[in-house]
This record gives sequence, structure tokens and C-alpha cells, in this order.
Amino acid sequence: MQVRRSALVDRPAELLFDLIERAEHYPQFLPWCTGARIVSRDEQLVSADLRMRFGGVAFELRTRNPKCRPHHMTIHLERGPFRRFEGEWRLQPIGTDACSVAFALDFEFDSPWLTRAAGGLFENACNRMVDAFVQRALDAPPHRPSAV
Repeated sequence: MQVRRSALVDRPAELLFDLIERAEHYPQFLPWCTGARIVSRDEQLVSADLRMRFGGVAFELRTRNPKCRPHHMTIHLERGPFRRFEGEWRLQPIGTDACSVAFALDFEFDSPWLTRAAGGLFENACNRMVDAFVQRALDAPPHRPSAV
């Protein structure tokens, strides 16, 4: 399955990037994310364990994500119930106070049962990801640069 979404946002790229990069906060605003823990984080990479629940199906995954703040983050699966799971976030500043954000994800569950049980719900959640991050950015207090 493939998900492709984009938006223009009246917020700085740095703010959006910081929200995307801080996976430990996902359970606060992504209803399908029931838990998140940062495994490691530095200037070039962030790795996180995420717990998800879609309907009655729960699973965990770990991603390892190279990044270039505030422009790009690549998503790589380290472990989880997927045969394929690769994605990226791209942010392009528009002046100092706005940006375009694009999200792409290609995924395939490793189990036909899991695909039937949660595939549609997971695809729907991925399609709503950009909207969730945009809303979080619009609700955020004034942006302060990240200190990694």
C-alpha cells in the first residue's frame, strides 16, 4: 500500500520537523499510537519504538530514521509486523513562517491475516498523519528551536 499526502502550513518548517521528530509525544495526539519510546537520538538519526492499536489489533514497531533538520526525515523499519515499511517526510520552508510538508509511506504487512484485520485502518491512519501534525503545529505555542 502507498500513502502520499502533502499540505501547506502557516508555521515554520522547524516547528513541523520538531513535532515529527519527537515521537515520544505521538500518543498525545495520534489516537492509534498507544505508546512511544525514543531508543536513540542525535543530530543525524532518531530511533523509536512505537505501540499501535487499530480496532482490536495491537502491534509494535521500531523505526530508525536518518534526518536533516528541518528538511527531511527518512523512515526505515528495524522490526515490526511488516514485509515492507519505508517512508519519508519532506519539508520545504516558504519564507520564515510557513512551509510545505509532504509524507510518503510504502508498506505491506507480513501477514495476510494482519492485512485483513488492520490494513485498511492503518492506511486510513497514515492518510490522516499530515492533518494530525498540521493541527498539532497550529495548536502549538510559539516555536522555540530544538535542542537535540
